[in-house]
Amino acid sequence: CTCIYCHSTSSNMESEKLTKSALKKQKKEQEKAAKKAAIQKRLEEEAKARANVKDTISEGLYGVNPVIQSATRTGKVYTHIQDLNESIKDTTVLIRARVQTLRSVSGKLCFFEFRSRAASVQGVLTAGDKVSKQMVQFGSSISPESVVDVKGTIRAAHVLACTQHDVEIEIQEIHVVSASQPRLPLQLDDAARNEEESKKSGLSVVQLDTRLDNRYLDLRCIPNQSIFKIQAGVCQFFREFLLSQGFQEIHTPKMIAIASEGGANVFEVTYFGNQVYLAQSPQLYKQMAINCDFDRVFEIGPVFRAEKSYTHRHMTEFTGLDMEMAFKEHYHEVLDVLDQMFVHIFKNLQRHFAKDIQNVQKQIGKESFKFLEPSLRLEWPQAIELLREDGNEIGDLEDLSTPMERRLGELVRAKYDTDFYILDKFPLHIRPFYTMPDPNNPDYSNSYDIMMRGEEIMSGAQRIHDVVLLEQKAKEHGVAIDSIKDYFDSFKYGSFPHAGGGVGMERVVMLFLGLPNIRKASMFPRDPTRITP
Repeated sequence: CTCIYCHSTSSNMESEKLTKSALKKQKKEQEKAAKKAAIQKRLEEEAKARANVKDTISEGLYGVNPVIQSATRTGKVYTHIQDLNESIKDTTVLIRARVQTLRSVSGKLCFFEFRSRAASVQGVLTAGDKVSKQMVQFGSSISPESVVDVKGTIRAAHVLACTQHDVEIEIQEIHVVSASQPRLPLQLDDAARNEEESKKSGLSVVQLDTRLDNRYLDLRCIPNQSIFKIQAGVCQFFREFLLSQGFQEIHTPKMIAIASEGGANVFEVTYFGNQVYLAQSPQLYKQMAINCDFDRVFEIGPVFRAEKSYTHRHMTEFTGLDMEMAFKEHYHEVLDVLDQMFVHIFKNLQRHFAKDIQNVQKQIGKESFKFLEPSLRLEWPQAIELLREDGNEIGDLEDLSTPMERRLGELVRAKYDTDFYILDKFPLHIRPFYTMPDPNNPDYSNSYDIMMRGEEIMSGAQRIHDVVLLEQKAKEHGVAIDSIKDYFDSFKYGSFPHAGGGVGMERVVMLFLGLPNIRKASMFPRDPTRITP
């Protein structure tokens, strides 16, 4: 029917039907929500009841310790994770460590990986006669990177994932000393893995900027712990060798009135209303120390370079390992000392830090560093000839570009089976004003670079010790003598023939280990774009 009455009645019936359907659906949803709320309430009551149940089995054996405020000393003896091995199996130990990872298998079993510096060990927490389910549940709830005290018995095991692969800890007690927030800016397992293998396997790769932004976490991973143990070793063996050779350690100013190396690559500092500079090197002061009759000196200290370099090997602040010494007849007396010094450093790193070198190699997959004893020495013309034989076009006195430097390192390794060599007799025109000219050929100089894996890690030379020649060369280089008057004056009253050089400590670490970027060898690196953390 098409009449208005019939049409209206039909519409009303459909509306009533929809309303009943909606009400029925709404009722079902309300019943479902009420049921869900009841279940949730029951679970909460059960959880509350469990929490209120007194743990009679493991009471006092787990929990969160009060903040340590140095109120008392108990005399507890802690064992280092690195000292855990089969020789002490079945003995009870107490360790303090971070929770690297944990894996809850069930309400009765939880596995941990505990880490302290560059060492790790597996821990097992199993419910039983002396360990309650509540204790296992507590252990399973600890956030990774939390600091814990763990007491347990050493048992023989086979755990390839940990550095202490022949033992594990059967946990008897576990207390949180300092809890970590559950969400981390980066995962340490990701940061520690081999990056190339991670890319091939589709696993997460932690980018360098992410690492450096969160350096306080990045440095915790085992390869990084090893890098900085090796870095400390470089300084230790540098100092150790030079002290054994009669050198004296000195400490020179880092705020200076003029640029120590000349040029514009200096940081300016306001000094009581005057403009001064951060030292580019201790060069001038080392030479003045020789003129003060210190005879043989060295320094380990910061060096500042205001260079807008964004390469893998440049930073605006680094640690310099500098030395200077008087010699009797020939600057090769100094080269002999440098040769022996580097061999001493490399041999002792391999001897005392073998495990740490392994930790780093596992992450970066680089070949072991090779060196000879005594070290290979090449003169500039020999290096040029090697490059020309390889098809490179280069003039007799032309400076080496970075790619040519690197290629020369590859050629040297292929021909002489070494990553380390000394390149002597540089062209005079590419060296500083205080460099002694070669007596046999005025185009060359008594100067040298020391190379690792095709990159320079030390630049040095015999210095001009005759004040007349020194002033002449300064004028030829456009150096204002009045600006470094004290330096020139120190040569006016007699000076010993001397030579030396400066080493970039982070470069030595980077190239010895084969790291892809120097920032990985600096704890908190500084470059043109990074001044924090």
